[in-house]
Amino acid sequence: MDSNGTQALVDLAPAARLALLALVIAALPLSWWWLRQRAADTLTRLAALTALTLFLTFDLIVFGAFTRLSDSGLGCPDWPGCYGQVSPFGAREDIHAAQTAAPGGPVTWSKAWIEMIHRYLAMTVGVLILVMTAASWAARQRLPFSPWWPTLTLVWVIVQGLFGKYTVTLKLYPAIVTLHLIGGLVLLAMLAVQHVAFGQRRLALPPALRTAAWGVAALLAVQIALGGWVSTNYAVLACSGFPQCNGQWWPAMDFSSGFTVLRGLGEVGAGGARTFDALVAIHMAHRLMALVLAVAMLGLAWALWRQRAADAALGRFGVGLALLLLAQVASGLSNVILGWPLVAALGHSAGAAALVLVMALLLARSGRLAAVPDGRPLARVA
Repeated sequence: MDSNGTQALVDLAPAARLALLALVIAALPLSWWWLRQRAADTLTRLAALTALTLFLTFDLIVFGAFTRLSDSGLGCPDWPGCYGQVSPFGAREDIHAAQTAAPGGPVTWSKAWIEMIHRYLAMTVGVLILVMTAASWAARQRLPFSPWWPTLTLVWVIVQGLFGKYTVTLKLYPAIVTLHLIGGLVLLAMLAVQHVAFGQRRLALPPALRTAAWGVAALLAVQIALGGWVSTNYAVLACSGFPQCNGQWWPAMDFSSGFTVLRGLGEVGAGGARTFDALVAIHMAHRLMALVLAVAMLGLAWALWRQRAADAALGRFGVGLALLLLAQVASGLSNVILGWPLVAALGHSAGAAALVLVMALLLARSGRLAAVPDGRPLARVA
C-alpha cells in the first residue's frame, strides 16, 4: 500500500514469507518421501521424488481447474500474497470489505482460500522440482539422462509462476489464462518423460505407429488449446443441445472476433463488446476439433490394441486411451446438456490432463530415454 493508501496491484512484500511457508508445506511430502526411500540408492530416491512430483502436479492442474471453474481466480486480487498478506486470515478485513461491497463479486472468503490453496500447492510443486534439480546435478554422473532436463523443468515452473501472476494482475486476460493452462500440461508431460527415464521398459512400438502417435498428440494439443479458449472466454454454454447448436447444424458464427487473441475478457479487438456469435464460433471450433481428435485417437487405440501380442503394455495403452476418450466425450456432453455442472466441468479438465499424461508416457516409453527390455537404462541423452 502506498502513501496515499492505494492497494498495489502487485505486492512483493510477502514474497519471503510465502517462500518460507512453501518450504514448510513442501517439508511434509519431502519428509514422507525421504522416510520411505532412506534405505534406497540415489537413483531410486530420485525416481520416487519424480513420481511424487508428477502426482502432485496432476493434483495442481485439477485444483487449478477448480479455481477457474469456481470463479476464484481473482479471490485474492493481488500477487503473490492476498491483500499483501500470507493467507486470507491476515486479509480478513479487506476480504470482508470487498465481499460486503459486492456479495456476488470475485472476492469472497471461500474464493480467497481456494485461490491461496492453489498458490500454496503450486509453490510446493516448485520446491519439489528445485530439490529434484539439485539432487540431479549432485548425482549427474549416475543419471540416465542429462541434469539439464530437470533444470529445464525448473525454468518452466518459473515461467508458469509468471503466467499465474499475470493471470491475476491482468484480470483473467484470456490469452494468459489459456497459456497458464497449457503450461501446466506441458509441465506434466515433462515430468512424465523424466519419470520414464528412470527405468520404465521401452515399448515395442513400430515406427509408423509412433509417427501416428505423435500426430494424435499434436491434435490433442490443439484441442486442449481450443478447450482452454472455450473455458477462459466462458463459451461453454454458447451452444445448447447436441448434436445441433441452438437448434442449427451450422449456426451463425463470428470466427474473426472469437479468435482475436490480444483482447481483454469479454472484449473484441480494440475494446468492443464481445458478441454472442463470437462465443458460438469458439464453442463450435472445439466441437469440430473434438470429432477429428476422437476419430484419430480411437484409431490409435485400436492399432495399439492390435499390437498386444507383441507387447502387452501397448494393448493396455490402447484400452486406457479409449476409456479416457469415452469419459471425455461423456463429460463434454454433460457440460452442454446439463448446463455446465461443476463436477462434469472438473472431470473434463482432469480427463484432458490424464490424456496428456498417457500420451506423454506412451511416446516417452517408445523413445530413447526409456530402458531396454532387460531394464537397463539406455545411454544418457546429452
